[in-house]
Amino acid sequence: MVHSQFLGPDGLAVVMAIINTTPDSFYDQGATRNFDDALARAESVIAQGARIVDIGGVKAGPGEYVSPQAERDRVVPLIAAVHQRFPDITISVDTWRSSVADEAIAAGATLVNDTWAGHDPELSAVAGQHGVGYVCSHTGGVIPRTRPYRVHFDDVVADVIRETTEQAERAVSRGVPEDMIFIDPTHDFGKNTFHGLELLRRIDEIVATGWPVLMALSNKDFVGETLNREVKQRVAGTLAATAWSAQHGVAAFRAHEVAETVDVIRMTAAIKGEVAPLVTTRGLA
Repeated sequence: MVHSQFLGPDGLAVVMAIINTTPDSFYDQGATRNFDDALARAESVIAQGARIVDIGGVKAGPGEYVSPQAERDRVVPLIAAVHQRFPDITISVDTWRSSVADEAIAAGATLVNDTWAGHDPELSAVAGQHGVGYVCSHTGGVIPRTRPYRVHFDDVVADVIRETTEQAERAVSRGVPEDMIFIDPTHDFGKNTFHGLELLRRIDEIVATGWPVLMALSNKDFVGETLNREVKQRVAGTLAATAWSAQHGVAAFRAHEVAETVDVIRMTAAIKGEVAPLVTTRGLA
């Protein structure tokens, strides 16, 4: 089992807070597209308990083309500002472009969240050259910013394990520190809702690889389709999936609702007997 450098001192799973600097984010529709709003969100989620902030400048799904320069302009100044104000917080850059990652790392990012599974083959090399962390994802070969179409896997869990662990081993060979790697099953990317549920059902198998697992469950379509809920009505489903995953040893959660996710992680750990309640007076005084 690889020890993750990103875990907190209490050993609990950590929350990676989502900060999108895009005008067309599927969840907040551009609420943090402006620098000041994005910086204010960073301050807010860190106060709520996020240990990683994940800053991205391109919507994951289909939409308007964003050039590498435009993406850099959206994320690099914000990364620099967050790093200056919160030097102890891990900053992740959500990008599939090695050129963007290079500048983001220079500005203070210490984790590269490659949600498109090495589409740019030089991305993990850039992370290795700088000695920063890397998120290994699974997309089943889908091209960035495209929707899955009639996807099929003989065994989606086996495919996820094979692809993400191969990426992890390659990243280590390129200089990425072993204890700064996550593997991410990457719900919704190149997968349908049945695949997403099976990944959760069999999460023990992914955790058993020994690589720390990051899950990005927050308000995703597989939650919406399972419950027949629109985007803003998926929080309860997201938190149920989070509690299940935390109980099964997932190391980090990429989330929109940070305070709620922190509480779910701690409550799950307390039920398991891994941490004590924060305040205990009822029936004791």
